[in-house]
Amino acid sequence: MIKKSLTTILLASAIASAVAPLSALAASPVPCEQMLKQVNAAEKSAKLGDADKKKVADLKNQGLERCKADDDAGADDFFAQALKVMGK
Repeated sequence: MIKKSLTTILLASAIASAVAPLSALAASPVPCEQMLKQVNAAEKSAKLGDADKKKVADLKNQGLERCKADDDAGADDFFAQALKVMGK
């Protein structure tokens, strides 16, 4: 009985170790250049008022700063906010 429990624990541990890197890949940020392309495309077709245009421009600029600093996650957050303002 103890041998079976130990085998189960070792098997579960091995599976968890194999799945953990895959989970990290799934949660990794999108390259900021790709998100920027989405923002630029959405911006071309968006019908925004002046206040929203300014908000999108500010968010886009902040995203660009983070992108240049190799902070894809931070840039993606700003770009996602910009897309949300544009209703995308």
